[in-house]
Amino acid sequence: MLEFATEKLQDEGRQGEAFAPFENDPNAYKRRFYIESYGCQMNFADSEIVASVLNGEGFGATRNLEEADLIFINTCSIREKAEQTVRKRLTDFKKIKSRKPALLIGVLGCMAERLKAKFLEEEKLVDIVVGPDAYRNLPSLVEEAESGQKAVNVLLSRDETYADISPVRLNSNGITAYVSIMRGCNNMCSFCVVPFTRGRERSRDAGSIVQECTDLFNQGYREVTLLGQNVDSYYYLPSAEEENTIPVTFAMLLEKVAAISPLLRVRFSTSHPKDITDEVLHTMARHENICNYIHLPVQSGSSRILQLMNRTYTHEWYLGKVKRIRQIIPDCGISSDIIAGFCTETEEDHQETLQVMELSRYDMSYMFFYSERPGTLAHRRYRDDVPEEIKKRRLAEIVALQNRLSLESNQRDLGKSFRVLIEGDSKKSEKDWMGRNSQNKVIVFPKENHPYQKGDYVQVRVDDCTQATLLGKIIL
Repeated sequence: MLEFATEKLQDEGRQGEAFAPFENDPNAYKRRFYIESYGCQMNFADSEIVASVLNGEGFGATRNLEEADLIFINTCSIREKAEQTVRKRLTDFKKIKSRKPALLIGVLGCMAERLKAKFLEEEKLVDIVVGPDAYRNLPSLVEEAESGQKAVNVLLSRDETYADISPVRLNSNGITAYVSIMRGCNNMCSFCVVPFTRGRERSRDAGSIVQECTDLFNQGYREVTLLGQNVDSYYYLPSAEEENTIPVTFAMLLEKVAAISPLLRVRFSTSHPKDITDEVLHTMARHENICNYIHLPVQSGSSRILQLMNRTYTHEWYLGKVKRIRQIIPDCGISSDIIAGFCTETEEDHQETLQVMELSRYDMSYMFFYSERPGTLAHRRYRDDVPEEIKKRRLAEIVALQNRLSLESNQRDLGKSFRVLIEGDSKKSEKDWMGRNSQNKVIVFPKENHPYQKGDYVQVRVDDCTQATLLGKIIL
């Protein structure tokens, strides 16, 4: 679908990461698995479900490829570059298998269904292929692959939410965690493969979500991010057997999670502009521990292009939604996704995108140029007719504008103080802490001689900034 352009500065930006839980006793398991994940937060959350399933079958996680009995790569089909990266990694894994024939290699996630034949038969790169709704079947699939058969399950489900599986927190800092609240998507955006790779939308029962968040808080976690392809369309209808049969909307779920403790921060991602309601915004405004940050992908600023994308809103409507957010939550941080060079895009369309960016004043954005993804509606309906050099030039202009907007946004915070949750050491120095404020901005500040530790809240005054980071000092 998309080609990524600029460095992603938040957690969502992780493109590939090997996972192993810190707390694993290396002697607790006889067999080991290695898992590498790519793409969105949902994929990273899914890897934690896979780890839980494998732990139950006697497999422990490892960061060392050479000691693994199972290697899994959790894939993303959102961009062509991601598929190229996955194929290269599978080739690397195959070299390891040439030295260790009993090693099993598997592909998980969004790419599994679409490219199963290529991986299994044409290129003979993998032994196991598992779609995002079939992780419960991993034990039997591993057993099948161990017998010498190719093991495949890419069937999509209408009801699978993994609500009863407690994820194994992988590479966790012990402070922040993702909690999946729904799976699939009912929005048929013409550029997107998600409805075809993750299936139709279904919401997880609210009780299990609240319980998972409560358990995380009791374990010392201080921030949860509620995840879904479109969290605002969350809607859980209890069965007749359940004690409470009142339907739960996303705003109601937010309220329930926020009520666990004022010390538990709540974030969410991602919001489709058409579904985020005043009810959600007022709920955010009422609760200090629901972070004032919304990821609100625009994709394009042109109403004509938005119609071709099947985004169901216009340039003017989107700007009205941004205005409404800032009316109800004046200090709300807003970020976006933007695609350059979608089918038939003209210079006028491109200028309208730049205009929406200026008026929305995004704090940051994920920016791409369009690359056609097989199986999508756009692939079937439209011709990818914008030359690549024009796509790249328009993307460069979008990136340059966002860089300026990000710097201006951070400069507006100079002299302000924020409540910051300490997440750990700064990447650049163990003498500094890093954390984020309610608006999801990273703040780095010196530890000095203060008695604070990870998981504490501190008040930090911003004294300086870069385009990506606020720099401050603890104030007493």
